[in-house]
Amino acid sequence: MEQQRYAAVITGGARGIGEAITRELARRYPVAIWDIDLDGAEKLAAELGDQGVQARAWKVDVADYDAVAAAVDEVVEHFGGLEVLINNAGITRDALFIRMKPADWELVLKINLTGAFNCSKAAARPMMKLRRGHIVNIASVVGLMGNVSQANYAASKAGMIGLTKSLARELARRNITANAVAPGFIATAMTELPEEVVQGWLERIPLGRAGTPEDVARVVDWLCSPGSAYITGQVINIDGGMVM
Repeated sequence: MEQQRYAAVITGGARGIGEAITRELARRYPVAIWDIDLDGAEKLAAELGDQGVQARAWKVDVADYDAVAAAVDEVVEHFGGLEVLINNAGITRDALFIRMKPADWELVLKINLTGAFNCSKAAARPMMKLRRGHIVNIASVVGLMGNVSQANYAASKAGMIGLTKSLARELARRNITANAVAPGFIATAMTELPEEVVQGWLERIPLGRAGTPEDVARVVDWLCSPGSAYITGQVINIDGGMVM
């Protein structure tokens, strides 16, 4: 008999990489779509609902722990449990380090890294109760290699990798895996850059193309599947060979 599936929470799940992950996981799990764009999240939830998927949208500020904890309680009440967390919500505030505003440093760290901490902390309890679960953090290759004008973003993503490894060690005894994926140059609204900048990135990619949100989503889905049951604490680069 197939094991009952409980909710997958996808933060920033209404657009870009988050939307692709939501659509992919919806083939396996009920989905809770968290996004500050409630209209977009509700539209996606309605579309998936028309396809027979259990889906519901929440507007959640991941930087607010109390709001996150309340939303987790609502997800558990609505779906009966929480089995998967995808920490995807994130922002950029790019500037050369010497010109970076302290407020922009703090905001990026607060949403990208503290947000992942808040969501993981709140979601861990219902997963521990189930004695199973998957946490996948959407990091970035810049968290491994750094990047000009992205000291705040790179630091937040490097922090997510450290958080992933610590969660993996702490939660393994409850059969909860924690892994990270590190996308490279993925074609989304966030990477709509001048053509010469895009070309510069493409020249550094052995496969010679930008990745797609679906490239990321398929790996995330696998990390939340029985096929990855013995994998935890790992970082998987999805970058066409850019970093190796």
